[in-house]
Amino acid sequence: MRARTRVEERDGGAEEGPLRLCAVSRVHKPPEELIRFVAGPDGAIVPDLARRLPGRGVWVGATREAVDAAVRQKVFARSLKRQVTVPPDLAVLVERLMAKRLAEALSLANKAGLVVSGFVKVEEAIARGRAAALIHAAEAAPDGALKLDRQLRAKGDYDGAAGAIIGGLTGPEMSLAMGRPNVIHAAAAEGGASRRLIDEARRLGRYRRGGAPEGGLRPGLEPTQDVHD
Repeated sequence: MRARTRVEERDGGAEEGPLRLCAVSRVHKPPEELIRFVAGPDGAIVPDLARRLPGRGVWVGATREAVDAAVRQKVFARSLKRQVTVPPDLAVLVERLMAKRLAEALSLANKAGLVVSGFVKVEEAIARGRAAALIHAAEAAPDGALKLDRQLRAKGDYDGAAGAIIGGLTGPEMSLAMGRPNVIHAAAAEGGASRRLIDEARRLGRYRRGGAPEGGLRPGLEPTQDVHD
């Protein structure tokens, strides 16, 4: 058992084992609660959201505050023991990449035939029990989004995995991802691609919320907020 839980630390990072060491807080956490950064060939620090890039990684808490702190405290150079170039807007770059991954996940779910769009079609999906997640554009009218949210809540068990309500993308971003014009509301049926969509939305939501307590909230949100766990 001890061998399975042992964490291998390298220069402030932890590349092996079930946990990784946050270079800012110095607390070991699961990889999904952290963001991995690596130094590119030119010495520039690059976010590795997929955790696949080669090289020694520096792990930082997956919140905007933690990334900002890593930049201020120069933890990348200290952890890697080398001179590196860190973009001053690294936290903004990470957020953009997360939003891009969310849009890509929506596109994949749509290509898998799991997504419908349009208020009426979303209502029908909810009524038929085929809505594992709702996706609202940031500019969605609050009354329309809340009406759909209530319908989904009335159908689902919010202590379970189903019934996520997702924000974080604009209408144009949703339209581009789905290859359809004027997408404001969408619903995703249960499936592997939808699960990735929900995971990416939660990751972006946690990043934007930072350390704010969730207070046991179920996986719902106000129309222009990001997904809650």
